[in-house]
Amino acid sequence: MRFERASMGRRLAALMIDWVVATFTTGLLFPIFASSLAPSLTRLLVFILEVGLMTALTGASIGQRILGIRVVTYPDQFFLTPSKAFLRTLLIALVIPAVVIDSESRGLHDRFTKSQVVRVKS
Repeated sequence: MRFERASMGRRLAALMIDWVVATFTTGLLFPIFASSLAPSLTRLLVFILEVGLMTALTGASIGQRILGIRVVTYPDQFFLTPSKAFLRTLLIALVIPAVVIDSESRGLHDRFTKSQVVRVKS
């Protein structure tokens, strides 16, 4: 069964949900609006761990699962290996690879890891 590509809107909304999860998780250790570097780095680490681990284990982060999208290999649409899932998440955290996209709406992070984000439910 072939899945269709997920829209950019769904992908951005999933990213926002994942960032909110990381923010509130970090809020258990630090005040949410703390202005020091430690909470920001902790939030980024929590984001990388949450998204990387969930993608490696289930094919989708929390936000992606809520919005009905999944990360699969390109072009054959199988599950990603854990190493590719974590590499993809690290590249998203660097921001630039995620915002440089091609004509198929795949960012550099997807091209490097030979992955794509697809819609699995309406």
